[in-house]
Amino acid sequence: MAKSAKHPTHKNIAPAEILDDDNPEWTAEDFSKARSASEVLPGIFPKAVADAMLKRGRPRKEVTKAPVNIRLSPDVVEAFRATGRGWQTRVDEALKDWLKSHKPASNH
Repeated sequence: MAKSAKHPTHKNIAPAEILDDDNPEWTAEDFSKARSASEVLPGIFPKAVADAMLKRGRPRKEVTKAPVNIRLSPDVVEAFRATGRGWQTRVDEALKDWLKSHKPASNH
């Protein structure tokens, strides 16, 4: 499908045409006045909210999985990998489903 002339890509636009009057390019003065989020947010939001916003990374899940190394048959690995992204989660789900009707043998 050809690109519409109404929606050109940045590759087709001269830099002068990309200017945004609502968000002009910063000047040296703008940069000198800039303050970090850790300075500004506590003055705008309650402390708990500001702290949460300043945390980096993805929030931890309540239930995390245990990292383990197991050996599986190549055909099992191939079959699950063939299902695409999230295949390890599907292996986990299959094992949980197996546990519903089986009791693992104990080697103690």
